[in-house]
Amino acid sequence: MTITAAASLTGVSWSPDAEDDAFQQPYVDIDEERDWPVRHRYVHGGFHDNETRFSLYLPPAGQFEGRFFQHVTPVPQSENLAQDESRNENPVPFTIASGGYFVETNGGGPSVATPMAGGDPTIGAYRANAAAARLSRQIAAQVFGPQRIYGYLYGGSGGGYRTIGASENTQNVWDGFVPYVIGSPMAVPNVFAVRMHAQRILRDKFPAIVNAYDVGGDPATLDLSDEERAAFEEVSRMGFPVKSWFGWQSMGMHAFSVLYPGIMMADPSYADDFWTVDGYLGADPAASVHKDRIRLHTRITDLLTETGSAEDRPSGGVDESFKATTAGTSAVTGVRLSDAPSGWALGAELHVLTGEAAGATLRLSAVDGDTVRIEPGQVLDALRVGDEVLLDNSSFLAAQTYHRHQVPADGYPVWDQFRHEDGTPQAPQRQMLLGPLFASAAAGTVQTGHISGKMIVVASLLDREAFPWQADWYRTQVSAFLGDTVDDRFRLWYTDNALHGDESGIQEHETHTITYVPVLQAALRQLSAWVEQGIEPADNTAYEILDGQVLVSDTDPNRGGVQPVVTVTANGSAHATVRPGEPVQVRIEATAATGAGMIVQVATDLTGAGTLTDPFDVQPAVSVTVERSTTFDQPGTYFIAARVTAQTGNDDTVDPHARVFNIARARVTVAD
Repeated sequence: MTITAAASLTGVSWSPDAEDDAFQQPYVDIDEERDWPVRHRYVHGGFHDNETRFSLYLPPAGQFEGRFFQHVTPVPQSENLAQDESRNENPVPFTIASGGYFVETNGGGPSVATPMAGGDPTIGAYRANAAAARLSRQIAAQVFGPQRIYGYLYGGSGGGYRTIGASENTQNVWDGFVPYVIGSPMAVPNVFAVRMHAQRILRDKFPAIVNAYDVGGDPATLDLSDEERAAFEEVSRMGFPVKSWFGWQSMGMHAFSVLYPGIMMADPSYADDFWTVDGYLGADPAASVHKDRIRLHTRITDLLTETGSAEDRPSGGVDESFKATTAGTSAVTGVRLSDAPSGWALGAELHVLTGEAAGATLRLSAVDGDTVRIEPGQVLDALRVGDEVLLDNSSFLAAQTYHRHQVPADGYPVWDQFRHEDGTPQAPQRQMLLGPLFASAAAGTVQTGHISGKMIVVASLLDREAFPWQADWYRTQVSAFLGDTVDDRFRLWYTDNALHGDESGIQEHETHTITYVPVLQAALRQLSAWVEQGIEPADNTAYEILDGQVLVSDTDPNRGGVQPVVTVTANGSAHATVRPGEPVQVRIEATAATGAGMIVQVATDLTGAGTLTDPFDVQPAVSVTVERSTTFDQPGTYFIAARVTAQTGNDDTVDPHARVFNIARARVTVAD
């Protein structure tokens, strides 16, 4: 099969970029047909005058409908991510099935991939992607013939910043944008700081918190100390989704381990002030932070090594791309110490005091007794057995309340908890706000809402890394810019029961959460129809924000967006109490979002095991009811669940793409 009759693209002389002098020497060095993951023509190239590289995945000519989708990773990474066979969700089949070609770049190359490296942030933010997009139109015209080609850019987390930066700082490159799980200019480092503070103080109370906020639970039963309650209220009012603590055991530091050194670099006196100056938590002798402080002088007794694998490489997903910001590799992955610390070791650093590596400070991913695991990407080859080291978490503990000393002037209600009645901050403030610096490093500029083209923002209601209120913050900026015409160019869809990550494989807690990747697919398809045909996309999700928490109806199919609604009841209630062996009547009711397809599949967990059955097909319909019966032989508390699938946007109920999920739970108490 020949995709096109065009001659090899490697011999073509391409026109220099007419908009950007930094991209004047384009080239194509690979042009070949490939069969995986679907039949396509693969084109690779770059620019000789810089490090930017790109990959294009072109459909057979008969399938091309005049558009491309271009993905942006959270940090500049690789132009070859779609070729990774270990990925759970490859964007190429979806793009080709949607009548387009797929574009990915390395975001400008290694020299712009490291934050705070001093390079021009606009290269990695949007200029490299824009140059690749413009060149892709030249290439597509060569392959498919001259025509109007529409372009759509999408990216999440840091890639959401970069997608917004592209929308706000370019014209006539892309026609539409789908930024997802986005932050605000005040997100970094503050959302991570307040979360780490809560993780430290509440570490012994999370099982009770999870139980209280799960279905059928009662938050009024929580027994918290004054310090614990203050920490819980603080993080909740800052926007951490209260129902998302079920993942506390594996939540860890996420990107904070990479971002935290930036705080210390930008504000080097902060850690000392934290421990010595009135108004900072560390200066309060009664605070528990003193019990958790570690300053352990010890020695290395063993070097630990592990063999890496393909699965260890960042895949470009929003939950792990931050790992690509660190340079360097080493066979050493950890050390064993002559002493084990006492205290809260998460986030501790290892300062090397003697030997060849003296002066190095190493970030740690875990401390388990006398065994220390070191964050990847740091050069460790100079470490030796016998080196004296200092295990110290002083600065990391200090960083956990940095948000209290970063109170913005206005526009961020979640910070009002840190103000006096007259609006002045309660705590001492640092000389500058770091959030806008981090935001501009990612997006090229601080977000203003001055978008070009049309945009659909996709946000997750259980997002622990990009608190959900931030999508509303951006909607407010766009509304201020567009005024009464905002609905002509902008939508915001919230996805319930979804986290931050955009990997679509089995969820870590699969009876709690669903992937939002199909929502992105629906957004891209509806966005292209909006731009090209004037077909209005699904309405904004209807929501309210109360004390930092974004709230939506979990039963109203008219709430907007494309996600179906689903309820699960046990004996007619969200919480049933039965005797061992007594039948429990389970009722699952699901309705597709208004105007957004039909329910086509259901998967269940009727045993409380925490795993779903393989999905079973149902007769496609806007509303579906499934009834089952189950029993439990042993006393205890069980959670049953059902996940439903809606095929959105077309009448093809077997289309594997844009199949949007939702999930619901019910509690069953079995008592003698």
